[in-house]
Amino acid sequence: MAETAPRGERLNIGLFGRRNVGKSSLLNALCGQSVSIVSDTAGTTTDAVSKIYELIPVGPVTFFDTAGIDDTGDIGELRVQATRKVMNKADIALLVTDETGVGAYEKTLIDTMTALKIPFILVVNKSDRARPETGAVPCPVLSVCAKTGENIEELKQLIKDTVPDHLKNAPALVRDLIRAGQTVVCVAPIDTSAPKGRLILPQVQVIRDILDARAYAYVVQNDQDFLNVNAGLKTPPALVVTDSQLIKSVAAAVPDDIPLTTFSTLFARYKGDLKILLDGARKLRELRDGDAVLIAEACSHHVQDDDIARVKMPALIKKATGRDIRFEWSAGVDFPADLRRFKVVIHCGGCMLSRLETLRRLNECVRCGVPVTNFGMALSAMQGVLDRVVRPFGV
Repeated sequence: MAETAPRGERLNIGLFGRRNVGKSSLLNALCGQSVSIVSDTAGTTTDAVSKIYELIPVGPVTFFDTAGIDDTGDIGELRVQATRKVMNKADIALLVTDETGVGAYEKTLIDTMTALKIPFILVVNKSDRARPETGAVPCPVLSVCAKTGENIEELKQLIKDTVPDHLKNAPALVRDLIRAGQTVVCVAPIDTSAPKGRLILPQVQVIRDILDARAYAYVVQNDQDFLNVNAGLKTPPALVVTDSQLIKSVAAAVPDDIPLTTFSTLFARYKGDLKILLDGARKLRELRDGDAVLIAEACSHHVQDDDIARVKMPALIKKATGRDIRFEWSAGVDFPADLRRFKVVIHCGGCMLSRLETLRRLNECVRCGVPVTNFGMALSAMQGVLDRVVRPFGV
């Protein structure tokens, strides 16, 4: 079901446009139910409204209905800022206009989507009133009527056709590294940071991918447990995947001829760009006194005494580099607009982000000339085992 799919695995589809062009009516028509409040009063939608939907055969998607890009006043500007945040996580955009056609606001949105490299569709709503000329635009155009349902099914098909190939065919997580019948040992520590009664999402997804490959998954908690399991296996495991916080002790326990990597390194390739993140991890050794490092997380959570982002990571980097480094943090959608003041950005694995959203953050760092890596690869680099954990990928 769409509701049970991880948020980072759902395609994000944003509806953007001026006030009162019928974005909310269009969302309701697409989903076949009343999701957003509809009114003739401009500015009815304030905060973004989300709706999870199963778009067959694409799979689970999240539609986002946003406030009008032309909203005014102090509160209106806050609504527009919230709309721009939705843009930054959209995989596909529907630029909605009405019988007035394409004006200055629509042209600005087209330029924005083009710059962000977001695939988009120009949807001309209220076709029962008029079908205006849109001129030459760098995207598909479709006239619809949310009120009567005209061309709504055609719009759904156009959305399916607009999904980029790299989102239709996501990179392999782990299955391309193993074969059916082989054994993979996953080292997944259960500590104070582990969610009560369950594993963290990256561990769940890796185990599922192993099973989908018709391979066998052994799950243990630490390096000693690995030694016990390995001693009982008739043949060595085809791969060992460990939590990055245990990488040093697990690397010492796993013979060098057995491929070893981390959950974070798998996600560096699955959600982002392994080469970019690898280059960023190597830059950590070049930090100097007074340099600023941003540690970014895609979700918000309660900060514990041994928090990986705010306690363990800074302490390890300071110890490994011997430098007096300044750290800043961001969480959730609050990714800083200006990254140039940072020497390195260390991002979480992005399990709560879509691949396109993760890539957009990485590309923003690249555009600003700032090296970027993820938590696990940073931990591996600081403990001297980075080359080993990327070896299974032929790097």
